[in-house]
Amino acid sequence: MMGHITQRLVLEVTNEEDYPFDYFDNYSYSLSNDTEPAVPCEREEELQAFYAVFQPLVYSLMFLLGMLGNGVMLAILLRRQARLHGTEIYLFHLALADLLLLFTFPFSVTEVTMGWIFGDILCKVLGMLSKVNFFCGVLLLACISFERYLAVVHAVRTLRGGRHPQSVHLTCFAVWLLSITLSTPHAAFLSVAGDGNDSIRLACHLYGHGIHDNNWLMASRFLTHMVGFILPLSMMSYCYTAVVLVLHRTQQKQRSLEKRRAVRLALVITAVFCLCWLPYNITTLMDTLMMLNIISRGSCEELTQANMALAVTKSLGYAHCCLNPLLYAFLGVRFRRELRVLSHAASCCWDSGSLSLAPVLRSQASSKISVSEGDITTN
Repeated sequence: MMGHITQRLVLEVTNEEDYPFDYFDNYSYSLSNDTEPAVPCEREEELQAFYAVFQPLVYSLMFLLGMLGNGVMLAILLRRQARLHGTEIYLFHLALADLLLLFTFPFSVTEVTMGWIFGDILCKVLGMLSKVNFFCGVLLLACISFERYLAVVHAVRTLRGGRHPQSVHLTCFAVWLLSITLSTPHAAFLSVAGDGNDSIRLACHLYGHGIHDNNWLMASRFLTHMVGFILPLSMMSYCYTAVVLVLHRTQQKQRSLEKRRAVRLALVITAVFCLCWLPYNITTLMDTLMMLNIISRGSCEELTQANMALAVTKSLGYAHCCLNPLLYAFLGVRFRRELRVLSHAASCCWDSGSLSLAPVLRSQASSKISVSEGDITTN
């Protein structure tokens, strides 16, 4: 299950032909064999104590902040659903993906504190759901950068004026379909099993036997690194660099403020994505090298520190879903204006004792406020 780190640290393997492994979504797993018990790390209790404190605190905070930010962004976009175009549609799907990912956090926290109590079916469903929305989120970020690149650098008129909504929705549908395809092997190997040395406490594991299962899971890790980080970061870096260069060459003085905002936002978007996900990808790369025995597994203390690092860096990566509303919406002047309209509508309905926002929102519907262009276009 997403959010659950390796529960056993094993220092030696005696049988390479038939080994069960606990291969969690953070990709750290332990190897053991069926013929002779492996030697467990004596720091397992210390590691469990760290998870029991760190994960509930951090995941609960991210859950609350992420639900609030993405929920507000969805509310604003739904208010304009008949007039959404371009990046607005990508933002809608991005907020939906982030919300679905956040939905899995309470189950992860429960697993850390009580063990997995939700059965094998939910283990597979929720594990796949978190993986799907992870891929979907990062791929949509790449789509947004490419959309802005075409609109600004190549001055594609259909993009500057707003692509046809159906074509954007089809692109988003393709992203969801690709994400589901990439996540299918993850769900296939998920199952409920005993949690380490505790025969009563259960955990949602990525579990398999033999070298073929190991190859599948290693391929899944490779895809996660490539599709979930390297490719999106490369596209975002290239597209936003090109956007910044084009805007920098623009000579109109009246657009100097817009240019500064565009440069700032493009740099912030790329830097935050890199800062959130680079530490986790470096940590998992080191873990992969240890799994392949390319580098030494180290002492028990080093293994414990490595698993703690995986927990911390993965949480940092997941924090990106809480920052997306700030980066793509709330930093935009026009989006903040829309937010004030929504807040005013909510306060009016609250004062009048009505729970419906529809009358007030319809009265404001003629306002031409768009978040699709944000501060990163020349429009």
